Amino acid sequence: MSILLDSKGDESVKVVVTGGAGFIGAHLTRALLAAGAEVVVIDDLSAGAVSNLAGLPVRLVIGSVTDCSLVEEACTGAGSIVHLAARPSVERSLLDPMATHTVNATGTLTVLGVAQRAETHVVVASSSSVYGGTGPLPRAEDTPTLPRSPYAASKLAAESYALAYQSGFGLPVLAARLFNVFGPYQSVGHAYAAVVPTFIDAALAGRPLTVHGDGRQTRDFTYVAGVAGLLCDAAMRRVSHPRPVNIAFGTRTDLLAVISELERIVGRRLSVQHGAPRTGDIRDSQADTATMRALFPDAAGLDLPAALAATVAWYADRTGTAPGVSPAAVPAAVPGTAASERR
Repeated sequence: MSILLDSKGDESVKVVVTGGAGFIGAHLTRALLAAGAEVVVIDDLSAGAVSNLAGLPVRLVIGSVTDCSLVEEACTGAGSIVHLAARPSVERSLLDPMATHTVNATGTLTVLGVAQRAETHVVVASSSSVYGGTGPLPRAEDTPTLPRSPYAASKLAAESYALAYQSGFGLPVLAARLFNVFGPYQSVGHAYAAVVPTFIDAALAGRPLTVHGDGRQTRDFTYVAGVAGLLCDAAMRRVSHPRPVNIAFGTRTDLLAVISELERIVGRRLSVQHGAPRTGDIRDSQADTATMRALFPDAAGLDLPAALAATVAWYADRTGTAPGVSPAAVPAAVPGTAASERR
């Protein structure tokens, strides 16, 4: 099924974004449009939503990346494909490893096969979860990988296939290892939601924040606008690299510090309850950014307090809550998004 959400001229470079109706994809689509690209989105809407693309001049193709004929038709004439579509969540992968493998590994192979036949550049989104708990911090791309869940294994398979297609077929690819991306459009209200939106949702609703473990586990939290800008640049310049590339800004923050910052933003103490650590989770994560900065010298992230404030403002505006921070911060963080488009 294909939906033309708006009209756009035919003079632009065509970029296909798989998973483009999802969280990161919605930001990337806006960044690509701002850069002058023609954007086609492929999404099965299992995690994304048509409303995330409301008012944007994109073509939305509804279907799975495991459908070769659908992917082939959508990618005809594309200069680049940014492959974000995935079945997320460590927990979901432990419950149904085959479903995770089918989308994340086989789906990636489908996209790569189409790209190879069309000689199209591809950016494949991988994950910092491939490292497991191995190696010193920060983790460079040559740190040995040790996936601790089927999700992490499927992401390692995806990036390995991408690099194999580059080596074996000469396909230009960038295997991008993303680190704990957060920001507006990230889904909440389900068992597999990421930690930052889950904390924000609970804080705005007045519910206790659930921390799995002691809360001292650290992450390289990365604001979505910076990631989207970098992926846009990679697609427009057709950036490739022979090894995976960490996409993060080299910070390291524990969950208790995130909660403390949220308390400052909302202006009150937050109730916290601790649960058992989750199977498959890693203790600490931080990216070595040397390779990324060499490839993308102009890449810039937003510091964590400002990024959390902008994200809280977006969720507050969406839910009609008053958290003590103005939603006026949101448009700068979500380029091209009007208030009417955010609901």
